[in-house]
Amino acid sequence: MLHIALIEPQIPPNTGNIARLCAATGCTLHLVGRLGFRITDRTLKRAGLDYWPHVQLVRQPDAKKFWESVSGYNNFYLFSTRGRRVYTRAQYHDGDYLIFGQETSGLPAEILNKYPERSIFIPMEGPVRSLNLSTAVGVVVFEALRQTRGEGWTDR
Repeated sequence: MLHIALIEPQIPPNTGNIARLCAATGCTLHLVGRLGFRITDRTLKRAGLDYWPHVQLVRQPDAKKFWESVSGYNNFYLFSTRGRRVYTRAQYHDGDYLIFGQETSGLPAEILNKYPERSIFIPMEGPVRSLNLSTAVGVVVFEALRQTRGEGWTDR
């Protein structure tokens, strides 16, 4: 199982879409630190539709404690437009933490600087600075699932 960690997400529909993605893929969703919305927000619930009972949700209100717990773990990746390695070059494993920052500011520079070998980016062309958070998570999750479960990972 993969772990998707959102550090202080700000936009409820993004988080709701990611929750639905987690329900569809069996990933655990970690909401870390101060959220830019209430967990009961109507737009958050709407974006996740009726899949919320199928989401393995972990609420971690203390971002510092989260970073301390992950820093001792070998398999985590930090996703940022300032990453050093393209997302398809990372070798994902079952149990990995895929960590994404705020929609507006991304992950803190001190974290990216502390773990440069773990910083990953999604290539883009043109004037676009970044992808929507839920789009970026989807791109990465399906690559990680392809690597960890194989091409036809679903039972359908």
